[in-house]
Amino acid sequence: MSDLFGQAEPVAPLAEALRPQTLDDVVGQSHLLGPGKPLRLAFQSGKPHSMILWGPPGVGKTTLARLMAKSFDAEFIALSAVFAGVKDIREAVERAKGVLATSGRRTILFVDEVHRFNKSQQDAFLPFVEQGLFTFIGATTENPSFEVNNALLSRAAVYVLTSLSEVELGALFDRAVAKAMHDLKFEAEARERLLGLADGDARRLLNLLELLQTAAAGAGVAVVSGEFVQNAVARNLRRFDKGGDAFYDQISALHKSVRGSNPDAALYWFVRMLDGGADPRYLARRIIRMAVEDIGLADPRALQIALNASDTYERLGSPEGELALAEAVLYAAAAAKSNAVYVAYNSVRKFISEDESRPVPLHLRNAPTKLMKNMGFGKDYRYAHDDANAYAAGESYLPDGIGEVSWYHPTDRGLESKISEKLTWLRSLDKKAREE
Repeated sequence: MSDLFGQAEPVAPLAEALRPQTLDDVVGQSHLLGPGKPLRLAFQSGKPHSMILWGPPGVGKTTLARLMAKSFDAEFIALSAVFAGVKDIREAVERAKGVLATSGRRTILFVDEVHRFNKSQQDAFLPFVEQGLFTFIGATTENPSFEVNNALLSRAAVYVLTSLSEVELGALFDRAVAKAMHDLKFEAEARERLLGLADGDARRLLNLLELLQTAAAGAGVAVVSGEFVQNAVARNLRRFDKGGDAFYDQISALHKSVRGSNPDAALYWFVRMLDGGADPRYLARRIIRMAVEDIGLADPRALQIALNASDTYERLGSPEGELALAEAVLYAAAAAKSNAVYVAYNSVRKFISEDESRPVPLHLRNAPTKLMKNMGFGKDYRYAHDDANAYAAGESYLPDGIGEVSWYHPTDRGLESKISEKLTWLRSLDKKAREE
């Protein structure tokens, strides 16, 4: 299509052309938009309220903000926190004041990626939100608890949006093909591969379809096969921002799968993260941490295997070295579990942080000089190897005044069961020595 000057008008991308025009057109988010659900009720209330929409890319955050403005006949002002600054916020405020003065209409101010605004930029919204000049809607892919000021957070409802399921993506796929791709047919395998590549992201799916439509036209293809999809679409990395919530959610899932002794799940999350572009060295450090925190002395071999796997990766690099890390993940998941070291360490740290700074008892001090010996350093110290069982029963090794403590409680799992038996026996020797 051309304008009066013969210039072609830009064609809207498929994702924009198919943007839902009503709430019922939205695919997904049924937990928020279904009958009686929070956002559905918000639309039906007749009164908009400030909110933060938290979720991964391509799940409808911008669409919902636009639909809310349309539903309430409100002026819609959109800012991107990536490009906007305080100056843009002030201009938006002036525009909202002008709309209110001339037409009496409300304004909805939508800020995409609001987590990228600093504290002063976020604070700039507060007076106008409180005055009711505009309804604030922020969109973020990051946890607002950490990225949005408490003052702003307390004035906005937080709604969590989720990635689209395969069924929901399938419905969107069918709608897009029916509305915009009448001359193109897709084999079942092609459809399946596209849904997988979309990875829960509606915008990505529509962009992939648009790319395929162009590729098919150029190749003279009327029926898209799975092989054509594979060749035409450069496979992007799985979605996660290496510093974002999805990244930390996945490392959390990996750690909990190891702790839960599920090797298959642990290997799944390990490979998912590699597939998503995670640094194998970062994963190696986390596996070492798991070996210490969740296995500990129940199976000390887990730490050695994790360290060896890390060294092996440094020698071999990717992809060969990743197999050694996978081996460490599987061993850690299958190993006996104990967090006794972790609990004991944190208990002692807490005790020391709250206790006074106690001196080392004289009998435990080293006495390399005559003066130190004359001062009593090392006096009455019992050399354990000279006692029966190489154990100085009844001896005290803690500062005066602490008394008897028991921070380390070995479990009855793996090697720790043997450690527990030995400590129980040694404590019985202590008790006998003290009684005598």
